[in-house]
Amino acid sequence: MDQVRIFALGGLDENGKNMYVVEVNEAIFIIEAGLKYPDSDKLGVEFIIPDFSYLIENKDRIKGIFITHAHDDVVAALPYLLKQINIPVYTGNLTANIIHETLKKEGIKNVKIHRMKRTSKQTIGGVKVRTFPMTHAFPDNFGLAISTDQGYIVYTGEFIVDYDMLQPEYLCDLNELSDIGKKGVLCLLSESQSADKLGHTAPKHRITNLIEPIFEASHSRILISSYSQSLFRIIEIIELAKKYNRKIFFHDKGMRELLQQLELVKYYHVPREMEIKESEFHDDMEDVVVLITGNGKNLFRTMSNIANHEDRFVSFRTTDTIIVASPIVSGTELDANNMENEIYKEGGKIFTLDSKTVLSMHPSSEDLKMMLYLFQPKYYIPVKGEYRHLYVNANLANRMGYSPDRILILENGQIATFVDKVLKSVSDRIELEDTMIDGKENWDMTGVVLKDREVLSTDGVMVIGVGINHRTKEIINGPDVQTRGLIYLKDAEYIIKEVGEIMERTIEEAVKENRYENMTTRTEARDKISKYLMKETGKRPMILPVIMEINL
Repeated sequence: MDQVRIFALGGLDENGKNMYVVEVNEAIFIIEAGLKYPDSDKLGVEFIIPDFSYLIENKDRIKGIFITHAHDDVVAALPYLLKQINIPVYTGNLTANIIHETLKKEGIKNVKIHRMKRTSKQTIGGVKVRTFPMTHAFPDNFGLAISTDQGYIVYTGEFIVDYDMLQPEYLCDLNELSDIGKKGVLCLLSESQSADKLGHTAPKHRITNLIEPIFEASHSRILISSYSQSLFRIIEIIELAKKYNRKIFFHDKGMRELLQQLELVKYYHVPREMEIKESEFHDDMEDVVVLITGNGKNLFRTMSNIANHEDRFVSFRTTDTIIVASPIVSGTELDANNMENEIYKEGGKIFTLDSKTVLSMHPSSEDLKMMLYLFQPKYYIPVKGEYRHLYVNANLANRMGYSPDRILILENGQIATFVDKVLKSVSDRIELEDTMIDGKENWDMTGVVLKDREVLSTDGVMVIGVGINHRTKEIINGPDVQTRGLIYLKDAEYIIKEVGEIMERTIEEAVKENRYENMTTRTEARDKISKYLMKETGKRPMILPVIMEINL
């Protein structure tokens, strides 16, 4: 029988950074490659992606990566992976177009992108793979079933159950799910982010009925925010603007490009006469809708810029109607609160859709139960969510009759091994380190840069400069001691004096003992100064000794 191993490189006990691996004998199948936004205390880190070390080490075994839709938490890490290993990508039509454009911008070439139908059956790397359509905020979304002789390994992806969803690109086909379940499912991986919500998510994911009264009552300009990847919600907003005969300006260039992609695949079309082009828009327009979009913190920062009159397109006016249709998500709380504060300071009024009133398009308890009922898996692995979400999801399965030994709450890197249709082990583990991304290309695999920033923020920095004769190694100027964030110089002149003397003595002793070498001497001085400062101040600042050798 096939040996099956299942593990996550990200996405367990966290929001975002989703990446799951299914191994069937020697074949490796990757599902998703997402990012997550850091906590507010992650100094200067823009986002975090999974550790790809295991995949790089086993790149010859990888048969492909499946991307279920084009949200950041499942696709944004893909370029970083493809820069290191070239592997085929399998995804839907719209997502394929978006990935293609992204790779083009990043200069990544020769990647094979396979466009999959939402309902498809194909053999990849000698293994049968089946897709099934699922309803989510992004069209073309699908789940995945990987065939083994132990049964299917099923990954639901992100989904809701909505019987009123008529558009084919969003539609879920429950018959497909039931058919897979009847053929036998060894293990089901189902997301957990909204497992603590009671009932079904639908229809509480829709915002039209909540914001239409605001559209109806407003006689001024409407500024409305939405996450750019919530295409279902964005289309709701566009349709409302159309209903109330308002023209619309898409503030973000990326949004305009995404809507063009939607039109290209014939999923949705914004009437030409309705859209205000960038060259035609001016800030004194009335009776228009300005749609402000973005991802994560950037969206709320853009709204703050508008309130502060720092945006190049729009300046906030007290007559504006402001709708925040982008409920706060993990990692954005601080920026969202700052945004609201700035608007209130300007005398504005905000209509905010909070996460209790409007549910994101993730499965609530009854949606998850339906998946268990349709697939009837032998084993159940909750994925995608903080530990509390995974725990609640596991309890749902337990209440449906699944014994605890059939429910696996795993950690990132923990491997579930199945042999002869039975769970053999969860003891094997892959050691993982988060990869911090600072800017576009600054990767910090080990956290060294982040640790340096922590030191700077808590204990400060000290720079000690000395000039010496290049030939004789005699000190000719300095030492000059500068500090930031460590001590108040006026009150600690004796410390500055002693640090300078330590630097001088270290150089003189090294020269006298005929062992002077610039780098070695600086390291020795740094260690001595560090011990001294710890004794005197209780701090371990970043110490930067500089020895300039001058030719005279």
